[in-house]
Amino acid sequence: MRLGQKNRTLVCLLWQIQFADDMQEFTKFPTKTGRRSLSRSISQSSTDSYSSAASYTDSSDDEVSPREKQQTNSKGSSNFCVKNIKQAEFGRREIEIAEQDMSALISLRKRAQGEKPLAGAKIVGCTHITAQTAVLIETLCALGAQCRWSACNIYSTQNEVAAALAEAGVAVFAWKGESEDDFWWCIDRCVNMDGWQANMILDDGGDLTHWVYKKYPNVFKKIRGIVEESVTGVHRLYQLSKAGKLCVPAMNVNDSVTKQKFDNLYCCRESILDGLKRTTDVMFGGKQVVVCGYGEVGKGCCAALKALGAIVYITEIDPICALQACMDGFRVVKLNEVIRQVDVVITCTGNKNVVTREHLDRMKNSCIVCNMGHSNTEIDVGRLLNLSCSTVPTFVLSITATTQALALIELYNAPEGRYKQDVYLLPKKMDEYVASLHLPSFDAHLTELTDDQAKYLGLNKNGPFKPNYYR
Repeated sequence: MRLGQKNRTLVCLLWQIQFADDMQEFTKFPTKTGRRSLSRSISQSSTDSYSSAASYTDSSDDEVSPREKQQTNSKGSSNFCVKNIKQAEFGRREIEIAEQDMSALISLRKRAQGEKPLAGAKIVGCTHITAQTAVLIETLCALGAQCRWSACNIYSTQNEVAAALAEAGVAVFAWKGESEDDFWWCIDRCVNMDGWQANMILDDGGDLTHWVYKKYPNVFKKIRGIVEESVTGVHRLYQLSKAGKLCVPAMNVNDSVTKQKFDNLYCCRESILDGLKRTTDVMFGGKQVVVCGYGEVGKGCCAALKALGAIVYITEIDPICALQACMDGFRVVKLNEVIRQVDVVITCTGNKNVVTREHLDRMKNSCIVCNMGHSNTEIDVGRLLNLSCSTVPTFVLSITATTQALALIELYNAPEGRYKQDVYLLPKKMDEYVASLHLPSFDAHLTELTDDQAKYLGLNKNGPFKPNYYR
């Protein structure tokens, strides 16, 4: 967001800037044919720009809420609510492109498809709805599950992908630009259906879990397992557990090694610059940037910014993370100490009230403020930057999606008594299996321990190679 020169309290969200840019760009192409012929390589505003291009093929689309439309797919089903079902063909191409860089998840699909390890599973999900998550959803369906899906972020849905899922028979309720009321309505439509009751939850942020817990307690008690992938959602689960109110086992995917070290670190290292440059065209060399939080997301952001010559400050509450920042060459400060001089403020904490109105009032003219953490409460106004304003690397999302799929399979098939009513970490053996599935993409070859070496280290030759507490 930028602060206006005449009124320093004026705040414009990054997604609004992007939306305006998209509209201006695509009004240059008055015909459907012209819009469709745009090369993907020329406009890698990909999901946002292409979503916009597709949605403007019918100008009346933006005037009518999807909730008010009567739409059916080619099979005659209307068990979905998306922006425009006619975008399904384009969305299918997006999904096929994503599949090419998600070979590990496709490999898991092929290996387990015959066994149908999720047969009988009724999964209700609330995640970002992008081409990459569509590959996950269709993998779950291929493994025997029935799925109903909504979006965890009101700005990140790729409308054409949602249409493609609806055309394929997935009950999906999501579109880009939902209101807060739409957001909760979509979640409720996924959960509340006659003759269908969820027995598994896949969540990103905890909103779906919270909704089922509060509105449908009888359904919540019959859930066999919850898989959560965000810091915010995991915090909520631990709070429920501590209060003795978590009556189902839950898997904390966020703190799995594959999620922390790959999705949070490497994904954000690339997407932070992508999102900011698409929306602001700012040059980072010499810019003063403060990054709030030096967890894995913050580390990824700082590495990218430092590489482009930015002067980076860190704010931290954790002395261990603060010391890491110091050893990595960053100065650790309080936000109030640098708020008047910095050019960019980035939040990566998952907390609330990190950047308040008081901070906004003290910022210099044209200071950019953005959120990389999952929660939309870090800034008084703000949403996730890397998925609202750009895309994220497909390969990294393959790692997270494979982890989520394995977590669902583990919880659903676990014998009674293995998991109690608590929050669990993904078994290290599964973490390592997910990593091994992705190594062929790099033509990487693992060294094998000899029997003598394995005995010396006290390890099984086939792993796991790290203790469960390793992060």
